[in-house]
Formats: sequence, structure tokens, C-alpha cells
Amino acid sequence: MKTDRLTIEKLFRDFEGKHVLILGDVMIDAYLRGKVERISPEAPVPVVQLNKRENLLGGAANVALNIRALGAVPVLCSVIGEDQRGQEFMQLLKDDGISGEGILQSDSRITTTKFRIIGNKVQMLRVDEEMDTDLNDREVERLFDKIRELMQRLPVSVVIFQDYDKGVLTRRLIEDVIKLANSKGVPVVVDPKKKHFDAYRGVDLFKPNLKELREGLKIDIDSGDIESIRSAVSHLQESQSIRSVMVTLSEAGVYMNEKADGKTNEVLVPAHLRNIADVSGAGDTVISVASLCRALGASSWLTAALSNLAGGLVCEFVGVVPVNRQRLMTEALELLADSGKKTG
Repeated sequence: MKTDRLTIEKLFRDFEGKHVLILGDVMIDAYLRGKVERISPEAPVPVVQLNKRENLLGGAANVALNIRALGAVPVLCSVIGEDQRGQEFMQLLKDDGISGEGILQSDSRITTTKFRIIGNKVQMLRVDEEMDTDLNDREVERLFDKIRELMQRLPVSVVIFQDYDKGVLTRRLIEDVIKLANSKGVPVVVDPKKKHFDAYRGVDLFKPNLKELREGLKIDIDSGDIESIRSAVSHLQESQSIRSVMVTLSEAGVYMNEKADGKTNEVLVPAHLRNIADVSGAGDTVISVASLCRALGASSWLTAALSNLAGGLVCEFVGVVPVNRQRLMTEALELLADSGKKTG
């Protein structure tokens, strides 16, 4: 399946200025980079000779980076700690031109930080500093009040739930925000994790990867077994009243099923061959592109195809990086557009 060039060009133009509310677990991705030339005499482990330290926005904050890279306006909402890492996180937001007005700080939490040790351009070890207990009732109330205020003041076009199971997304908060978004006619898209897999009733788009689908439904499915994937997705749609489900299948591509107005639209988009360096952050990129496509009413096929393309692009880089808008558009025009359709 293909579409015309004008549709793709218009979609990218329409990304610009759209406000996207992103709610979920944020973190710092800290990188220690160096070279490896010897094994430690203390233990059979490589010694990384450090030559660069780097802190980047991660988790739901990486979704914000992707949304900004696509030309839209991220409205990031989360809770971090009143700690040194929290101060560093707020500075990173400022440095990257992302508003921190939706970020609350709490003295009962720490700011999640993932330390990745890279030697000879290969990730050798990751150390996580985090807590994954749910927000307390007061924190939930404060965060929801902030979300409600932002949605009243800003022209939010779509809401993203970006769940990393670190405690920001409680069932109460999920239900209250979905109800608020529905009351305003704002579509809701979800990148789920296992803990609250069944909490997102009535959302517009639900995007698990195959592992999350297996764990969430407690079933075993192979990426090549499309019939079983179709059956599992249909069950998910019916049991949770979800309009569209998009399952990322790694090297097998993306499967998407949409049920609307009594009709079912099924899409299977194969992956494009690439030199994969690191899959970290690919899901953040996929949900970012998919959310903007849904906000703009793009077809299921274009939503799946463009999201699939974007997720593959960021896998060519070591570490978590946002998608490059111009490169994505160039590849979309090359791979997804009908060559017979010319621009005006």
C-alpha cells in the first residue's frame, strides 16, 4: 500500500504547533563513554577508560524530545524527586527548550536515573537508580490538578500515557485523566507496561510491543503467528473498549487493528532492513509519531507505516536519541509515497 506525496507532506506540516500532553515516568539517561583496551586484574571484566560523561532526558521525557523534534509542542507532566538529580533533570528540560511547568517535585521520591556504560561504542553495563512505588494520594491529586489546569489553558490535541512502571501512573490517575480527555474530545494513546496493562479502558490507541502483549494477556505468541496476534488484539479491544491497537513486532514490523463504525481495518507493515545499533528508546519514538498521526486523523496504514519507519531510524544509533524529522520525511516520501504522484 502507498499514499500520495501531498498527504505525507501535509501531515508533516500539520505536526507543527500541535500541543501533546505527555504523562508518565521521566528519568535521566546518563552515559559514561570510553574505550576498552584491557581486562581488569581484579575481576574478569573489561576496564572502560572514561572520556565522556553525558546526561540526557529519558523515559516519558524522551517522548517529549521526539514530539519537539517532529515540530509539535510537548506538555510534559510527571513527578520527580527534590534531589540533585531532580535539579539536573529540570536543567536538562530548560537546555532542550521543553517547559517544566507540568513537572512536580516531591520529597518522598527520588529522580530515576539510568547509567549506561559504553565501551568501544557498545553498551557494556547499565546501573539503575530508581524507586517504583506508586505516587501517594496527595501526589496524585497535585499532578491531576496540574494536568487539568494545563488542559483547560492549552489547546491539547492528544494525550500520551508513557508507562515505565515506576509509579507515576496509578490506576486512579489513569482513570481520571482518560475521563478528562474524553470529556474534551481529546484522543488518548498509550504505551503500556505490565502493571496497569488492563487499566486503559476506552482509549483511542494502545501500543504494546509483543513482550508486553504476552505479559499483559498472559499468553504466549510468536511474532510470526499473525492469526494468534489478531485474536489477542481482538480480545484486548473488546475487553477494554479500545478503538485501535498497534503491536510492534521488532524485526517483523508492526501490526495494527482498528475497529470503528462497525468496521475493522487491519494493517501489517513489514520492518525495513537497517543496521541496528541499539533499540533503546525506539518505543518512545513510535508512540510519538503515532500520537500525532491520531491527533490529525491519519489512516491506520499511514499511522503504522510512519511509526514503524521512525522506530527503525532511531535504532541505527547507540543510545537513546529522538527521531530526525527531515530524515523521517525524506524516507517516508521515498518508501511510503506513490512515485506516480507528484507534488504541486
